[in-house]
Amino acid sequence: MQPRGYWSDAIRRLRKRKLAMLCFWIVAMYAGLAAFIWIGDILVTHLDWKIPIVQWNEHVGPSYQKPAAQYEFVPEMKTESQKGWCLLGTDFMGQSTFRKTLYGAKTAMMVAFCASIISILIGVPLGALAGYYRGWVDDAIVWFYTTLGTIPYILLLMAFAVVLRGAHIGPWELRGSVSVYLAIGLTSWVGLCRLIRGEIIKRKESEYVLAARAMGCSDFRILFFHLLPNVFHIILINFSLRFVSFIHAEVILSFLGLGETDKPSWGAMIDAARTELARDVWWEMAAATVAIFIISLALNIFSDALRDCLDPKLRMD
Repeated sequence: MQPRGYWSDAIRRLRKRKLAMLCFWIVAMYAGLAAFIWIGDILVTHLDWKIPIVQWNEHVGPSYQKPAAQYEFVPEMKTESQKGWCLLGTDFMGQSTFRKTLYGAKTAMMVAFCASIISILIGVPLGALAGYYRGWVDDAIVWFYTTLGTIPYILLLMAFAVVLRGAHIGPWELRGSVSVYLAIGLTSWVGLCRLIRGEIIKRKESEYVLAARAMGCSDFRILFFHLLPNVFHIILINFSLRFVSFIHAEVILSFLGLGETDKPSWGAMIDAARTELARDVWWEMAAATVAIFIISLALNIFSDALRDCLDPKLRMD
C-alpha cells in the first residue's frame, strides 16, 4: 500500500468529519455568493446589466413592509397595484432587506479575504526574516511589532480606518471597503509574525536546512523554498482562524460609521436597525445578525477541525 502524503492524509481525515464538511460547504456558499455579487457588481456598473440581487437599492415595496411571501405594492405614478415578493421585508426606503443582507455577505467576505492576504504578506516575511537572521534584524522587527502590539487593537484599528479613509495613493482615493481592509490588514499581522518567527527559530537548525547549506543554497532559497513551505500549514490554520475575526472587525467599523457607506454591509444594517426596534421593526437587525452568526459558527467549527487535521501534534487517528 502506497503511503499517503501529508496533505492527502489531512484531507482524508478532514472529510471524515461530517460537521466540519457541512460547515465547509456553508463557508463555500458564502464565498460563492460574494464572488457572484462582486462579478455582478462589475457587470451592473460597467455594462448596465439588470441583476436583481446586485441592485440592492431598487425601490421594491412600501417602507417597513414586514416579511411576507407577497404584498400589495402601488408603484409611484401608476394606478394599478402589483404583487411583490418580500421574504425579509423592506427598510425605511422600501429597499429589500434580503438583497441588502446578501450584498452584506459580499462586503464582509471580500474585506476579510483582502485583509487576511495583507496580514500574511506582512507578517510572514517579517517573522521569517527575524527568526532566520536573528541579531539586529530580529531586534528591530521584535521592537516594531512589540510597540505596535502594546496599543489596544480596537483603538489602533479605528485610528487606521480614520486616517486611511479618504486618503490618496497617487491618483486613487481610498474609500469604502478599500480603506477598511487596508486598516484591518495593516494592524493584524503582529500575532502571525510572532508565530512564524518562533517556528523558523525552531526549524532553522534542522537536518534538511543544514543539508541545504552544505549544498551551497542561498539564504533566500533556504528561507522561501525550504523553511516556509514546512510552516505553510500553520499559515493556513492561522488564516482560517482569523478570518472570522476580520469579518467581525468589518462589522464593527461599519457599525461605527468607519466602513462601507455607499453600499450595504451588515454593520451598517445593524446601526440603521437599532433605532427602529422601538417601532417593532426587527427584521433588518435579525437578518444581519443571523447572517453573521451562521458564517461565524461555520468558520469556527471548520477552523478547529482544520487545525486538528493539519497540526501533527493534535493528530489522534
